[in-house]
Amino acid sequence: MKILLIEDSAHLRRSLVVGLSNLGFTIDETGDGSIGLSMAITNEYDFIILDLMLPNVDGITLLKSIRKMGNDVKVIILSARSQPEDRVEGLLSGADDYLVKPFSFDELHARILTVARRGVVKNSDDDIRLGDFTLDLAKKELEFSEQLIDLTKNEYKIIECLFLSKNQVITTENISNYVVGSFDSLSKNTIESHLSSVRKKVKVLGGELPIKNKRGFGYYLEKNSCTQ
Repeated sequence: MKILLIEDSAHLRRSLVVGLSNLGFTIDETGDGSIGLSMAITNEYDFIILDLMLPNVDGITLLKSIRKMGNDVKVIILSARSQPEDRVEGLLSGADDYLVKPFSFDELHARILTVARRGVVKNSDDDIRLGDFTLDLAKKELEFSEQLIDLTKNEYKIIECLFLSKNQVITTENISNYVVGSFDSLSKNTIESHLSSVRKKVKVLGGELPIKNKRGFGYYLEKNSCTQ
């Protein structure tokens, strides 16, 4: 995924660039609202992470401007403004989510995955192919060697989360947030049980699910299975 980070704080901006880049995201960044607006207009992004207190063009004005132009890029606001009316203004102006500073990096990552779940980001293909596996994001189906694998809703969402984040290690907390949202949770054992079920279904078809566990960190896709 390609992300435009528009954040006034140079220290926070550098930290987020490093953290998001390490997770496999491609990052463009600026601390100026006018430059950020120009970048958002002239380039295509999957996400914009947007501060509100920006020089030259403030975040709300920037957001309203790109929405008026018909740009439906996913936008997550990061702001120290924590009052309910601030959140309401941000969301009604076209933001997909609103995260109050200070925040944890893991929570931001989870919010990105959760917002992505609401609709396929525009720079993503309808299909994600990993080796002999094809994940159809529109039909919500997983195939192995052109054979359909019958998945439950939660099994599919876990697989989708990992395929969308194929260059990253995803924590169980982030998987849980992606699958059931922030008001519920899936335990590590429940996630492993779902994955075990999918592994068995794939094995029946003569394949092996390329999802591995990195002890103490989370789950990831084997690199040699990632063909695009």
